[in-house]
Amino acid sequence: MTDTPPASLAEHLRRRIAAKGPLSLAEFMGEALVHPTLGYYVTRDPLGARGDFITAPEVSQMFGEMIGLWAAVQWQAMGSPDPVRLVELGPGRGTLMADALHAARLVPGFTAAARIHLVEISPALRARQRETLAARAQDVPVEWHDWFGDVAEGPLLVLANEFFDALPIRQFVRTPGGWRERLVDAAADGRFVFAYTDPCRPVVPPSWDDVLGEVPEDGIVEVSPLAAAIAEMIGERIAAAGGAALIVDYGHPRSAPGDTLQAVRDHAPDDPLAQPGEADLTAHVDFAQLAHAGVRGGARAVGPVGQGAFLKQLGIDARAAALMQNAAPDVARDIKLAHHRLVSPDAMGALFKVLAFVHPEMAAPPGFADGE
Repeated sequence: MTDTPPASLAEHLRRRIAAKGPLSLAEFMGEALVHPTLGYYVTRDPLGARGDFITAPEVSQMFGEMIGLWAAVQWQAMGSPDPVRLVELGPGRGTLMADALHAARLVPGFTAAARIHLVEISPALRARQRETLAARAQDVPVEWHDWFGDVAEGPLLVLANEFFDALPIRQFVRTPGGWRERLVDAAADGRFVFAYTDPCRPVVPPSWDDVLGEVPEDGIVEVSPLAAAIAEMIGERIAAAGGAALIVDYGHPRSAPGDTLQAVRDHAPDDPLAQPGEADLTAHVDFAQLAHAGVRGGARAVGPVGQGAFLKQLGIDARAAALMQNAAPDVARDIKLAHHRLVSPDAMGALFKVLAFVHPEMAAPPGFADGE
């Protein structure tokens, strides 16, 4: 293998496959997204109109405000510990955290007790987060980490919006000859193509036990060992020191078969294998798997519930009405459209789900009806 640095992530992957054989889908996704110098998230700011996609915090300030009030009220339910680690996983441009802190100032003492910890590997996004928080949260200490495990011990509140969908997955396919794991290989013409292992036993969490028998021939099951490991770690931290976590993402509440791997580039669907390092790769979140992992770590799992129902219980309807009351007509129209996008079942309101982890002795947090 040549020692010349690869000119692209695709070239790096071809070299790796040539040297060691086909990659698991998790390895391919991991390299495509977070390779130290060529990965998608490492080399760019992917958010906004000039990027590839837009997340809920970029849709409207109302989203971050609701999350901030949720965190502050949970802090009070925890006994108002000082300090409390307010941790965001994959904080984008820092917009959610800035809006959350702005709203949370309504709860006396919270921002004084909060120590902000942002788990972010992208140098480009860290720079944007630093700018955003310097301008809008000047008096709040901020630390950055590459890994959640590096956050100091103690009571914590964890926020994760569209974080788990970007974690690598493994896929297993049911064939007439048995289960096979889906791999990524390089064809003679340089294109990346799917390949398969010899028959194997699928490595799935207990939440899949009652589902495997329902998978049809050629059906696919997806698991994310990294997502489960992080959820279990969060559960362990909450059980040991107290706290809560809020996970917002798109996915399914019950483990179910299906190929949900997708790529987005320039706000449009793309071939997941066509341009590694140049497109966002995601998969639908298996909330049952996450909940099981958090409980295994020692926390209580609550939910998931739809994002729309969650935000409505937190008071987003009243907040939208207040913002529109004295707004100019065009601004009021934008607020109304943003509200619809966040809560409507035909937009983000149903596809996106919200799952919470709390200490086993704590009641269900705000936003979850009847302890659901």
